[in-house]
Amino acid sequence: MNTQVLIVGAGPVGLTLAIDLGKQGIDCILIEKKEAPEFLPKMERCNARTMEIYRRLGVAAHIREAGLDPDVPMDVFVITKMTEPPLLRLEYDSVNAALTEINASEDTSLPAESYQLVSQYTLEPVLKSIAESLPSVKVMYGTEFESFRQDETGVTTTVRRTDGQTFDIRSSYMAGCDGGASRVRKALDISLRGEGNILKLRQALYRCDELFDRIPLGDGPGHGRHYHVADNQSSFLIMQDSTRHWTLHAVVEDDAAMATQFERIVGAPIEYEMLYVGEWKQNLLLADRYGEGRVFLAGDAAHLVIPTGGLGMNTGVGDAIDLSWKLAATIQGWGGPKLLQSYEIERRQIGDRNIGASRYASLGRRKWRSQWAPGFNDDTPQGENLRRNLSEVADDEQRKTNEMIGAELGYRYTDSPLIWDEPGGPEHLFRTYNPTAWTGVRLPHIWVKPGVSINDLIGRNYAVLRMGSKAEAVDAIVAAFKQIGAPITVLDFPQDRFRTLYGCDYFLVRPDLHIAWRGNELPTDPAKLAAVATGYSVDGMARYHAA
Repeated sequence: MNTQVLIVGAGPVGLTLAIDLGKQGIDCILIEKKEAPEFLPKMERCNARTMEIYRRLGVAAHIREAGLDPDVPMDVFVITKMTEPPLLRLEYDSVNAALTEINASEDTSLPAESYQLVSQYTLEPVLKSIAESLPSVKVMYGTEFESFRQDETGVTTTVRRTDGQTFDIRSSYMAGCDGGASRVRKALDISLRGEGNILKLRQALYRCDELFDRIPLGDGPGHGRHYHVADNQSSFLIMQDSTRHWTLHAVVEDDAAMATQFERIVGAPIEYEMLYVGEWKQNLLLADRYGEGRVFLAGDAAHLVIPTGGLGMNTGVGDAIDLSWKLAATIQGWGGPKLLQSYEIERRQIGDRNIGASRYASLGRRKWRSQWAPGFNDDTPQGENLRRNLSEVADDEQRKTNEMIGAELGYRYTDSPLIWDEPGGPEHLFRTYNPTAWTGVRLPHIWVKPGVSINDLIGRNYAVLRMGSKAEAVDAIVAAFKQIGAPITVLDFPQDRFRTLYGCDYFLVRPDLHIAWRGNELPTDPAKLAAVATGYSVDGMARYHAA
């Protein structure tokens, strides 16, 4: 069996990689040891950047249709139990409210898409059906990675079917998207380093058809997505996308205690079924390398974060999109030798940064939880003081978990061989998005007409953007890219407001929407610019920025 790319692991990251490769006409085989997607509680939110990526893939509408009702608020509560007044309510827009604000925006301050609450057990079947519809993608469940060997021209991978049959798959490249216990990573002898086993919790999934409809229970909190319980067990109740399923995390002594814990937190008689209980450990770990030779790692195989901040799966989707266009360009023959080498350079720094963001959020949560003390729930002045103090601390610290727009949208590739060397640059902020159009960042979104983002126009090409009314011809840049064989287009935005918002006359944007170069004058050596942007050179270039 032969293919151009073999993908190991059919979680959201592997499926996204397969879909993006398939939409570029690249032959790929996706293998997954499970027989089918599992109904297990894992990730539960696609952030704004991930939804922008799915917009480019043409699948955002499918995901929204499958996910949470867009009118349900996304509020976050700190509670004692679901029948008592919340200690703290943090208000966050429903999807429809967020999209209304986005659609009315006239500048670059917001993304083109809002977040979407969608559970992994809902997302995976949607992505699976899309991947299976692509003629160049073959999806094989019940097929487990065993071992591989690689040479100068490709990778030979031995896989095992659930019936015990083994066979080889020959591919030009392989991607390990097989999770935190990645066998591909272990076969490459790549270590994870950082903080491991920070906290061990149990996680349980419940089917409860009536809880959502009965909210509020007594004087309890209203509808929302997260209910953090102020206790000494790190209890945390999550509404899943169906509103009929709920997930609870807690530090308890055994699996059976998770039923008691759920009943205690709900605080009222209710019918439910506990569908699953499992243990998980909080980790902040980063792979030493993101691959070797023709084999690459993406998603949890390369980085493990605490779910605080929602940066796990979403970071992995970013990995998949960065790797996909570079694999496609190399296979299609126009990508230079530095193109695939840049994958680790660009994405490992984001993995490291998002581990830092997750740590920042987790420390915030730990800080407000540390305010709990015996007597917290007592109807005494001491109990009242403890509750007031915890809610005041949580009003600052819990926001670190729920407000990560800077980490989502504002990440920037630095020291990349594919990015124009432009000293300086905006500070990397976790909670604040600065919509600057600096080299290395995702091109900030703006509506060019109702329903059409500037990023919708770029397609899978490089794009030269000419901003304002004084732009000159860019034929030499186009010719340089065509000489290499790289796809390129030219887009004109003559309105002065575009020039004002983006801050430069000219931009070169990559197929993944990251800015490779910008300037107020055209480059004197466009061939050099094209070579660097496509991975054929890492030599320093003179910078052509007007003062």
